[in-house]
Amino acid sequence: MKYDNRCTYKPHLQMLLFWCFLMLLNSCVKRQVPFDAAQFQPVIDSAQAEYDNGSAAKAIAHIDSVFGRYKNIDLGQKFDYYNLNYSYNIHKVKNSAQAMLYADSMLDLFNNPEKKLKYTRDYALANFNKGDLLFDAGRYNEAYRYYYQGKVIANNSFDVCSFSDYSYRMGMIMYKQGHYNEAATYFKNSYSEHSTCTLTFRTFYRRQELLNNAGISYSKINKNDSAMYWFKQGLALIDNNAIRFNSSRNLLDVARGVIYGNQANIYIKQGNYSLAKQLLKKSFDINLRKGNDNQDAQLSELKLAHIYYDSNEQDSLFSLLQTVRQQSDTIKNQDVRADWNYLMAKYLIKKGDAKTALAYFGNYSRLKDSIAAKQKMLKEADVNEQIKRLEKNYEFDKLKRDSEVQNILLKVAVVFAILLLIIISLVYSNWQRSKKNVAKLDDLNNQINEQNITLNNALLELNESSQEKDHILRTVAHDLRNPIGGISSLSGLMLDDAETDEQKQSIGLIKQTSDNSIELINEILEATNNKKTELKKALVDINSIISNSVELLRFKAAEKNQEIKTFLLDKPMELLVNREKIWRVVSNLISNAIKFSPDGSIIWATTQATEDEVEIWVIDSGIGVPDDLKDKIFNIFTEAKRPGTAGEKSFGLGLSICRQIIESHGGKIWFENNPGGGSKFCIRLKKNAI
Repeated sequence: MKYDNRCTYKPHLQMLLFWCFLMLLNSCVKRQVPFDAAQFQPVIDSAQAEYDNGSAAKAIAHIDSVFGRYKNIDLGQKFDYYNLNYSYNIHKVKNSAQAMLYADSMLDLFNNPEKKLKYTRDYALANFNKGDLLFDAGRYNEAYRYYYQGKVIANNSFDVCSFSDYSYRMGMIMYKQGHYNEAATYFKNSYSEHSTCTLTFRTFYRRQELLNNAGISYSKINKNDSAMYWFKQGLALIDNNAIRFNSSRNLLDVARGVIYGNQANIYIKQGNYSLAKQLLKKSFDINLRKGNDNQDAQLSELKLAHIYYDSNEQDSLFSLLQTVRQQSDTIKNQDVRADWNYLMAKYLIKKGDAKTALAYFGNYSRLKDSIAAKQKMLKEADVNEQIKRLEKNYEFDKLKRDSEVQNILLKVAVVFAILLLIIISLVYSNWQRSKKNVAKLDDLNNQINEQNITLNNALLELNESSQEKDHILRTVAHDLRNPIGGISSLSGLMLDDAETDEQKQSIGLIKQTSDNSIELINEILEATNNKKTELKKALVDINSIISNSVELLRFKAAEKNQEIKTFLLDKPMELLVNREKIWRVVSNLISNAIKFSPDGSIIWATTQATEDEVEIWVIDSGIGVPDDLKDKIFNIFTEAKRPGTAGEKSFGLGLSICRQIIESHGGKIWFENNPGGGSKFCIRLKKNAI
């Protein structure tokens, strides 16, 4: 039973544990929702700032902890992430194997030509980083290939900033080989090229390093004045950017400390031990701090130890050597250990302990041999020859590619030549056919010319006929105006004497018909004369024209219980126009508004001015203009004529005359239908119209 009970309980326990695991997994998944790539850039910037401020381990831990939580990270962001880890492993923790993994990861990002062209700066730097690792590993030939590849990328993309990285590395190689003059030249060239880079803390720090390196190179060949000049340039660059990079002031102090130690070398050569001591103490006081350049601090300490030895300050020498010995447990530097053993041996000889001194000399000799062995291969390598060979290989590959391209172009040229022959044969055959067509075209052109002459003659006859028609029309209208005017006057007198309503109605009809006929005759005379009369213009206040027109037509509007309102310019404005004709246009538009508006409506006559023009609007709430008549109302003798709201007669000539008058003034007239009913007629005149 005991066994059975255990068997029965076990599945329940497993099920409970399984559900707990699922809940835990679900909560983890919810907490680790991927972030968008745009949110990753501030993380990179923050980590880079921490790294530059001396908190390298914290920066790497921070960015590593969140890198996997971002999706769709672009190539540039991945490169920055790998490059930061690469710098940390090669410069801070000296883990070359791990740095190599990040260097390869950077190069793997550029797996197609499009990425190499788009991110040339990063691609060149990836090659330089790989070359640095191979160089430190003593694989010089491979390193030079990567350096040269970075140089080619910079050349092809015209990226002077990337080219400065190549010059910097060549300067470092020349320096390590002992070619100090060439090294100085490379460092100065790199500084000049680096001035094209965007100014960030990292580019600034490289610039001050290049100035310092040029100074060290000159000091190695005893060009002390040149060396001091470049050291001072480096310090000036740091001081001038101290405020800009105040958040990284600790690293600025590190850079100053390195230059102080290098300046001290010049004063030591000149025998100025007092100033050299001051600079050396300032140097290692800065760089012995945690996180600073402790190895450079030890080198400065040993320079001071040499001064103590040369000055016979034995106690100070021994105390300093003991301090350096204690530091060597945590600060590993083979050059420092060798020099320390040398100074310790010299100290013991002065103390008379030759036997112990001999052991230190032995240590010194072994360390120097080890250092020399590492440098032997580098010094024996002819870098310039290697670069020339790489350049020849590159030129050969380029010529080979060019040859392949030329072969392709040759084949294309042959194809084009064949096509050209075909085209020439087609052109020739078409030319033969076109000769025949040209002859036919000549005959057709002759016929067309004869027809044009006939048409021109017909047009002249038509113009003469039109002029004759206008003359006849004006003559008839003029001859009719006097008798019809007489009929109108007599019917007016008879209307006053009429005794019965029937007589008044008949005589009134005669008078109205006579008045309408006179109005039609006047409009015909105006329409046929308007184009031929010369305009007499004068400066006229536009407000007065509108006011005068409105006042004269208020009584006519009052017959239909209508009201005419005006909105005039704030101050008088004179235009160079023919007063009578512009008055006629405004009066005609207001009269039309009265004619086609219902009883009791409001009519607006408004004006407004722009910088170059004046506009006059007549707005009514009448029957509007139907769509089928919109294109006809400005035509002479138009069919688009309708009776007014009270049956008023319309002859269709008024708007045509208005357009002729406005266009003769260089203006424009048009209309718009109001959405709520009625029409808006607008006149636009230029202020400087002549």
